[in-house]
Amino acid sequence: MIRRIPLIALLAAFSSVLPAPVFGQLDDLVIRVPVTGVVELGLAPFIERSLEEAAESGAAAVVLDMDTPGGRVDAAERIADALSDSPVPVYTLVNRRAYSAGALIALATDRIYMRPGSVIGAATPVDGSGTKAPEKIVSAMRSQMRALAEEANLDPEVAAAMVDEDIEIEGVTEAGKLLTLTTEEAADLDYAVEVDNLSALLGDLEVEGATVTTAEANWAERVVRFFSNPVVAPFLLSLGFLGLITEIKSPSFGLAGGAGLLALSLFFGSHLIIGLAGLEDILVFALGLALIGVEVFLIPGFGLFGLLGGIGVLAGLYMSMLGGLPTSPDFTRAGMVLSTTVVLIVVMAWVVIKTLPGTSRLARSGILLMDSTDRETGYESAESRVDLIGMIGEAITDLRPAGTAQFGEERIDVVSESEWITEGSTVKVVSAEGYRHVVRVMEKSKSEEGSSAHES
Repeated sequence: MIRRIPLIALLAAFSSVLPAPVFGQLDDLVIRVPVTGVVELGLAPFIERSLEEAAESGAAAVVLDMDTPGGRVDAAERIADALSDSPVPVYTLVNRRAYSAGALIALATDRIYMRPGSVIGAATPVDGSGTKAPEKIVSAMRSQMRALAEEANLDPEVAAAMVDEDIEIEGVTEAGKLLTLTTEEAADLDYAVEVDNLSALLGDLEVEGATVTTAEANWAERVVRFFSNPVVAPFLLSLGFLGLITEIKSPSFGLAGGAGLLALSLFFGSHLIIGLAGLEDILVFALGLALIGVEVFLIPGFGLFGLLGGIGVLAGLYMSMLGGLPTSPDFTRAGMVLSTTVVLIVVMAWVVIKTLPGTSRLARSGILLMDSTDRETGYESAESRVDLIGMIGEAITDLRPAGTAQFGEERIDVVSESEWITEGSTVKVVSAEGYRHVVRVMEKSKSEEGSSAHES
């Protein structure tokens, strides 16, 4: 899965448009990074950038000020990797809670500090309904927690017991109970140091006189998190497709097509940066669009290319909202976003097709029927047209076996009696039953027989 190679480059491109906040070049500088609310993929780029800028600024330390109920495991693992690679010492201050993914992130830092009354643990992965995740995911989380504890010279069984309720540690936790530690319990097990506040933490690190600067999300990170929001995504996708549909209805490429491509780029770009989408998802989507383009511009008529293209577009969109380790809520959320998008696209497409003129690529493609069949254009209903029997006229389309024939001033939908009849042949109506007018090809030419002759 090619998901993480272009992420930093894309985020750097976003951020380079406006100046990013500079922490300074101070040896006694400490960067405070808030980690509050649910841990989601949009948090990872923010922490990665904060760590990079702390290193560039020569900061003495980074402190994660944490109060989180947990969140996505894949987001926590990405953050943990960034913490492990950071050249600047990183510490966690648990400011009330560090559940689930928060506990994983905290263990990846150099030391954990906890305020009185705080808790850490309960790290079993669950789905949106609170049901325990499959053993494969639980095992991965358990091993990750154990490895981080070993790296920090902590008891790995304690970390594993936060994930697996079957682990029993004498004097700490019983089998069948998931481990969650209070501040005092964590301190007794050497998992944390109790401090009253951030100032006390700095005192323990012997940098009590340091300048503390709080990292803030820049405009690019806020934009990315906004456009990747499941509530915003359907509207962004709908606007993208609306622009493309409008462009197809127009004679040349212009503002609508550009706006549509921009909306789709914002959707895929934001999902690519936070790690939900991969390059392979975008390629599937692009291939789907290309196949639909072939159907519209090169091979008119909705057929195999259009069907495969539609499947490719839907598959690309769906996969781009799942991420690397999707859980049941991720599948549900992606399905809801996709279904909402389809409904919005259908409604918007109907409005565009009804509103804009029909002289367009889409009309010429044959996918849409733009001709009307009314009396003003010479078409007549076949109901009760027994008077047509015996009428002689000319096939103005190929009859394979159905088509259209001209009888005097009228154009009538007809069907051949047996063989296929080519355009321009002289035909005679032999029966008229309801809406079905059956014709037979005449042996004599039209000039000999007369185009408007009527046998009595």
